[in-house]
Amino acid sequence: MHKSWWKILSFILLVYTIIAGFLLDVPHLFILNETIRNLYFHVCMWFGMMILFGTSFYYSIKYLRGFDYRNDIFARNFASVGSLFGILGYTTGMIWVSVTWVTDQGQSLGSVLKEPKLIGAAIALLIYGAYFVLRGSFTDIDKRARISAVYNIFAFAMLFPSIWIIPRLVGSLHPGAPGSDSGNPALDRNDMDSSMRMVFYPAVIGWTLLGVWIATLKIRLELFRDKKLIHDN
Repeated sequence: MHKSWWKILSFILLVYTIIAGFLLDVPHLFILNETIRNLYFHVCMWFGMMILFGTSFYYSIKYLRGFDYRNDIFARNFASVGSLFGILGYTTGMIWVSVTWVTDQGQSLGSVLKEPKLIGAAIALLIYGAYFVLRGSFTDIDKRARISAVYNIFAFAMLFPSIWIIPRLVGSLHPGAPGSDSGNPALDRNDMDSSMRMVFYPAVIGWTLLGVWIATLKIRLELFRDKKLIHDN
């Protein structure tokens, strides 16, 4: 039980996020209105994605320092779950877009597809998608691990400008960006009131712990397979 407390905590926090996220009152901001509840899913999943990618980045550096194959396994699986969270975050973001920008604001689909934040997020996910394609192109385990570790460091370095920096330097429909008509509900203290913070921060922790949980299960399964393969040979 003492080793599983964080898994139990993840489950409790996510149940709390879902229940409180749909039932508690939220501030009715211009354009966002009730859709602001997606903050607990879309934004929090992206926070979890960043942490998972950061963990993968750490293990890639650790691999290059000692060439321990276990670190490559850790890096790959954390990147895999991080990509999953990225796709889920992108999907929930697109749902949010369809309600606010397209339906409420009457924005054309073409203008939405040109949105810098969406383009930057898509580029970031494609960069990590290329990471797995690159891994699959090598049959030599050591070469695959070394080159993948170097590329993973590059991918993490590109994550920040593509998602956080470049989209904020240009006009955008996204909340909080220059030229937008609304604040940033995830970071602006005037937009996210105390009741939302009571759900938002536990949601970030809950989604992140879920990602770590999934990654550790994948790592344990892969290590077990490798151990079994060595034993059989």
